[in-house]
Amino acid sequence: MSVPSQKASLPKSWTVSESLSGGMKLPFVVGLDDSDTPYDVVDALALAPFTTGEQPWARSARVDRLRPGATLLPSGARVLRSVVEESRDSRLAVGEGWTVRSVRWRGGGGEVTVTAVSEQLARGVLEDVLRSSVAETGSDSSVSMGFWYLSGQRGPIRTSRRTATTRWSSIRGNYASAARDSLDKLMAIRRDNVVGRLVLLHGPAGTGKTTVLRALANEWRSWCQVDCVLDPESLFADPAYLMEVAIGFDDDGDPDSDSGDSDDSFGDSDDSFGDSGGSDSSGGSDSSGGSGGGEGDRMGQPGVRRWRLLVIEDCDELIRGDGRGSTGQQLSRLLNLTDGLVGQGREVLVALTTNEDLFRLHPAVVRPGRCLAQIEVGALPHAEAVSWLGSADGVGSTMTLAELFALRDGRGLPRPSGADTRHGLYL
Repeated sequence: MSVPSQKASLPKSWTVSESLSGGMKLPFVVGLDDSDTPYDVVDALALAPFTTGEQPWARSARVDRLRPGATLLPSGARVLRSVVEESRDSRLAVGEGWTVRSVRWRGGGGEVTVTAVSEQLARGVLEDVLRSSVAETGSDSSVSMGFWYLSGQRGPIRTSRRTATTRWSSIRGNYASAARDSLDKLMAIRRDNVVGRLVLLHGPAGTGKTTVLRALANEWRSWCQVDCVLDPESLFADPAYLMEVAIGFDDDGDPDSDSGDSDDSFGDSDDSFGDSGGSDSSGGSDSSGGSGGGEGDRMGQPGVRRWRLLVIEDCDELIRGDGRGSTGQQLSRLLNLTDGLVGQGREVLVALTTNEDLFRLHPAVVRPGRCLAQIEVGALPHAEAVSWLGSADGVGSTMTLAELFALRDGRGLPRPSGADTRHGLYL
């Protein structure tokens, strides 16, 4: 949506401070073309009262889990615009002295922005919305995860979703004894004993590397926020994207953390309007308004931030020992993020999964001191596979977790194919 820029000329006798203190109203002009949608119109109309100064106070919040039937609108709201799309719906509503823009995503969750004539009214309206819309945090094992990707139109975007995880104790028996002790130590790490910034999980496809990361998100939920990078090839090819992710974004008020002094007990909120397309937020600034550099979750102590774990899966080509040219440059940027200048002052860990054998990885990746953990997640040997399955029928000399689940469920072993089987997800 194009918004023509205008230069506002002020009388020479005015100063900036006098203009702002006097409630200066900015001109508001919107240009629409055939690339815009009704959703963009709702966004523009929601900005109008804030831009002109009629409602100079704004509060925003993102909600990961909504109550069934929640509208994300306050009581007594009068709906002026309603847009229903395939992936979301958006509403613009007004009341006495306030305006609300609410967005609900089909995948779950939503966001709400309130502008009002006073700060107290803006906060009160937002609390009214969240009180009736936010689902109670149960005792389930889901955690809030971030997902980064690079948009050709809007640059780096981070979305946030509640993601189902699992307790390590419930899946520990799915892994070979050779890896179990190392995985136990990884799960037990806390912020005060982090040594090294790289978590490397290597082994054949189907052995459970992704499941380990889901368990890790659950075990570290009190001190570490997990962000998944969906396009690592773009991340390490684009320095601007890399810097945005390195600066990061803190999920203020995340119920997964043990922080006791977040600004708003209902979840992510701030005094900024936010610009979000669906569940997206560009420029590393989510709908809760932070720009990644804020102090975020304070863990009950002023100035203490949560660590972040960046998850990059199936990055075989990136960390192979024969990396040259652009691949070698991308590897250098990855290593710089873990213990170089880019990562300095940022509590960032990087978790990599690869199907490559260890001896084929670049020596710089596995050098001493760089890895917080370097674990081979391998197939179960025959005896352990038989113990897991409870039968020796169909069990070979070694069995991956995926193969064991296939046998247990009566699906048999996957048939060999000519496809490249080195790459796999989900287990």
